[in-house]
Amino acid sequence: MKAIIDISSLKKDYYVGEVTVHALRGVDLKINQGEFVAIMGASGSGKSTMLNIIGCLDRPTEGTYILDGVNVAGMSRNERAAIRNLKIGFVFQSYNLLSRTSALENVELPLMYNSAVKAKERRERAVAALEAVGLADRMGHMPNQLSGGQQQRVAIARSLVNDPVVILADEATGNLDSRTSYEIMSLFQDLNSKGKTIVFVTHEPDIARCMTRSVVFRDGHIIREEEIRNRIVAGEVLEALPVEED
Repeated sequence: MKAIIDISSLKKDYYVGEVTVHALRGVDLKINQGEFVAIMGASGSGKSTMLNIIGCLDRPTEGTYILDGVNVAGMSRNERAAIRNLKIGFVFQSYNLLSRTSALENVELPLMYNSAVKAKERRERAVAALEAVGLADRMGHMPNQLSGGQQQRVAIARSLVNDPVVILADEATGNLDSRTSYEIMSLFQDLNSKGKTIVFVTHEPDIARCMTRSVVFRDGHIIREEEIRNRIVAGEVLEALPVEED
């Protein structure tokens, strides 16, 4: 099994005045191709710092981080930005869509930074990504014309458009009601079943049970890793939920 993420002896220190904050204290973590991993832990546990490093938004103080065979731990900001755009798709709690830009244009955005992709191909790939998340009929809509769940689907399409080696989701159901959360998790499970590697930060145990493995942080350490048994199939939960009447 190919390791997409291979982290060893990872440390991250922050300096606040004369105080040193040890956000990560020697973390080892391996995530293989095709896994769907929940990252969990209380506020201040180190999980957000971990996500920032995995996403090449920050770099560690010590340790190694191999992303899809490339050692990114010591890269400069510009080098990290380039590899981030090629290899990582992001989905955020607050969607992070451009408000005056259509769904289609929002999804095209990551490809704007890839000079190898011409305008025609960029449009085709964005259309295909929106079709893949069930929004073929919403491509021309602005974010304020879309529900929260639809906005998150646009964000997921945007994360897919570069065909990344890993999708990083940060509390991606945090702003959604239960039904919409399970709709989004059903979509993530479908993407994972097609081979996408997904790392998903969540504080919700039921959402974590939709994944294949959980990694729990506390005080900058991983305190527990386990395969998820009795995995929740989001589509089955949706079928069991009562239908809401308008």
